[in-house]
Amino acid sequence: MYDWRISAECRTVDPELFFPVGKSGPALADRGEAFDLCARCPVASLCLTDALEVIHPSDGIFGGYDLAPERVHLPRSGAALLRRAKRVAATG
Repeated sequence: MYDWRISAECRTVDPELFFPVGKSGPALADRGEAFDLCARCPVASLCLTDALEVIHPSDGIFGGYDLAPERVHLPRSGAALLRRAKRVAATG
């Protein structure tokens, strides 16, 4: 079975980067760096799918989306986003 994590752009990065604390200063820089990593990651859609299906996070950045309740930057409802992530993952 393929483990998408071995292809993740973040595999050697401190996981704390994806859970920034605060809303200014270093937290904004961390969020920006996390989003940049996700933007160039070949398995971002698989990360997001895994987060929504398995992990059910209450916060953090997964697959290029900030899932913190006060900062949710999801373009669609969770169900629609999950369907889109699965489609993207299935096509490549």
